[in-house]
Amino acid sequence: MNRGVAITGMGIISALGNGVEANFNALIASQDGITFPEILKTKYTHFPVGEVKTSNLDLETELQLSDEHSCTRAALLGIIAAKEAIKSSGVTAKELLTTGFISGSSVGGIDATEKYYLEYDKSTAHHQFIPAQHPGFTTNKIAEHLNIKGFTTTISTACSSGANAIMLGARLIKAGELDRVIVGGTDCLTKFTLNGFNSLKILSEEKCKAFDDSRNGLNLGEGAAYLVLEAEHLAKNKQILGRVLGYGNANDAYHQTASSETGVGAYKAMRDALEIAGIAAEKINYINAHGTATRNNDLSESNALKQIFSSEVPDFSSTKAYTGHSLAAAGALEAVFSILSLQNNLIFPNLNFSKPMQESGLLPITELKNKSVNYVLSNSFGFGGNCTSLIFSKNE
Repeated sequence: MNRGVAITGMGIISALGNGVEANFNALIASQDGITFPEILKTKYTHFPVGEVKTSNLDLETELQLSDEHSCTRAALLGIIAAKEAIKSSGVTAKELLTTGFISGSSVGGIDATEKYYLEYDKSTAHHQFIPAQHPGFTTNKIAEHLNIKGFTTTISTACSSGANAIMLGARLIKAGELDRVIVGGTDCLTKFTLNGFNSLKILSEEKCKAFDDSRNGLNLGEGAAYLVLEAEHLAKNKQILGRVLGYGNANDAYHQTASSETGVGAYKAMRDALEIAGIAAEKINYINAHGTATRNNDLSESNALKQIFSSEVPDFSSTKAYTGHSLAAAGALEAVFSILSLQNNLIFPNLNFSKPMQESGLLPITELKNKSVNYVLSNSFGFGGNCTSLIFSKNE
């Protein structure tokens, strides 16, 4: 059987807290991190968000950065999460010199652009942030801080970015191109994203309720998460947290910001992930759904799930009601949650659910559930119909 790619470390920071333990404790307590904007300065303070309640200054102090640094909030969050992943894996400073790094980000450091662009002609004080809005700038700043010297690249496919980074890393290891790679994603709340999603009329003024018949939009979030993936010969003497067993990516190209109502892209991504994993759909014990709580997405994903799992859809839930939708980081955050599900034989509840969708009748798990979990399917679907599915498994 396909043994997959070994996961030897993971790190995370989200609205639930800083670190894997803090996030796990919130998940099992059904305690969300949805509040109103405080760090992000915006007039739209009535929209709930999944905000990391740590200021940039406090993050800079924790990381002991100089006053001349050019790390934006996305880079700061990314460094925090990547450092935890590296520490948990036991990767040494010498090993980092040959380690790859693949990071997803949707808007990079545009939060700094928003803050400083009006002063550009009057002062040179913050010109180091001018190139920061490019997503690749964020990746490079994280790699620079961690002294990662191996293959480094950025994935920017909107909300599937973090999942695509994991997929690319696993593919490179399986192809023999890399032996070790840090993969994941980071994004921060910005005026650009909050205003943009508001213009699409898909933000909710209450806590989001994925797959509910009365769902009325998403809550934006921020955060970062990374996994350390290693080839078999490097991982054999390490604790293996889980494995990337399968992956699939498809683009339905249906609409710039909406998913196909039939779920064709999501269906193809899940189908391909199962094929690469070499397992039947019936083997999946838990689905961490994309579940944004928008009218379009949840209907599209539900249709795709019913097509893939023709007899009965397995236990599923969306964890975005905990963290908000963290865009490029979402697939990475939910990869960590998927591995926690495998490690602890738990399914995390779909918060705020009350009534099934009339079109599908699907019922997500609404209370913490203990069960044997050997295979988890995690979905991440991005703008433009870029759909990615990952399958994680226990170390068997």
